[in-house]
Amino acid sequence: MNIEALRSFLDVADSGSFSVAAKRTGVTQSTVSARIQSLEDHLGARLMHRGRSGVELTPAGRQFRVHADRIVRIWTQARMQATLPEGYDGIFRLGGPVSIEEWLSLSWTLWMKRHAPTVAVHLEAGTSAALCERLAARDIDAAVMYLPQQRPGLVVEELLREELALVRHRDLAGDWMANYIDVDWGPEFRTVFRQAFPRAAAPSLSVGLGVLGMQYVMALKGAGYLPLGFAAAEIERGILQLVEDAPRVHRPVYLVYPAQAGDAALVEMALDGLRRVAANRGAVA
Repeated sequence: MNIEALRSFLDVADSGSFSVAAKRTGVTQSTVSARIQSLEDHLGARLMHRGRSGVELTPAGRQFRVHADRIVRIWTQARMQATLPEGYDGIFRLGGPVSIEEWLSLSWTLWMKRHAPTVAVHLEAGTSAALCERLAARDIDAAVMYLPQQRPGLVVEELLREELALVRHRDLAGDWMANYIDVDWGPEFRTVFRQAFPRAAAPSLSVGLGVLGMQYVMALKGAGYLPLGFAAAEIERGILQLVEDAPRVHRPVYLVYPAQAGDAALVEMALDGLRRVAANRGAVA
């Protein structure tokens, strides 16, 4: 039985849509349909049908969904175990955006080395949407992100509040608003910004990633709101300067993970470490 066919079945079951499932997995809708048909032929049972409100599971499909989810989780866990470095008996894969507080990933890695020395750690970067896709596919165990997606089977909890500060390049002459680079920090941030700077003109440059905002502020000698921890090194060097009287914005950072994990004890230990490190702002105990 094809694992990708099982994943496509679970995606359709979760979303109620062949097109949404196709977008999640990066394949065509016809490929998803073919995978489902292959499963139905193999099982000799109809698993789903199209209703007025979308795709609905048949009684057989609802029963098979439980087993399909278990098979995919076991397969993913087995694949992870098979690629373990020598001397390790487990692995934990954590995703997060590039602009996340450096102390968080570093301090958590140190915490894991101290409390779980035989567990290998894999870190990877990505956007919130991409990380949610990886979580849904069970390719990673947990992720830290700014904009979580509410999906069946995923747990979302607030991990910490990150401080955004308005900075300007030291070589920026005149009013910072003339060379302001807008980073999409979400609707709550936009509300705070408009209230603080009601006369600010529409920015000529907008970016969707914090790391790009940092790069453009540096390259164009501009200004922008950046995570204080992310910009701290350049502020300390004097290349970036804090804009006086500009309000700070505290943005929530979320921890997202599957509700059911293959190795529940390992996952809970790693998540507990993340929570402890976040609560202690990087202190490793």
